[in-house]
Amino acid sequence: MSMVLFVCTGNTCRSPMAEALFMHRKGDLDWKAESAGVYASHGSPASGNAVEALRELNVDLSGHRSQPLTPELVEKANLIVTMTEGHRWHVLDCFPEVENRVFLINAFGTSKVPADVSDPFGGSLNTYIRTRDEIDRALSDLILFIRTGKQ
Repeated sequence: MSMVLFVCTGNTCRSPMAEALFMHRKGDLDWKAESAGVYASHGSPASGNAVEALRELNVDLSGHRSQPLTPELVEKANLIVTMTEGHRWHVLDCFPEVENRVFLINAFGTSKVPADVSDPFGGSLNTYIRTRDEIDRALSDLILFIRTGKQ
């Protein structure tokens, strides 16, 4: 089974939302998802507002526990999808051999505008909902990219 790895900073907001939304929306796609953070600790729960933002879509994020980006996760991943260009450069700095598998989440759409997904950490529920919706829109393009076999 193929795997997409979503990467953000602390693995408590953006990448866990992306992981859960991907799993919720992938349909019959034979892919799994994981998430990690470039500066994450082990075992922190998802932020309360991230859990609440996904609950509105009937997606349960309450069991998420953070994990740092590791060589093992990078090795397992067919695609590594980052929330910002800074995360992408961090991955490439640590693992230059995976350059052809690392993409910014907003780089799959027809416009291919390399826009970062802003960190909602510490923000209001509305901030998290805007971030969730941005990630969700980007996932439509990512899933289409995977389905068309361009990876």
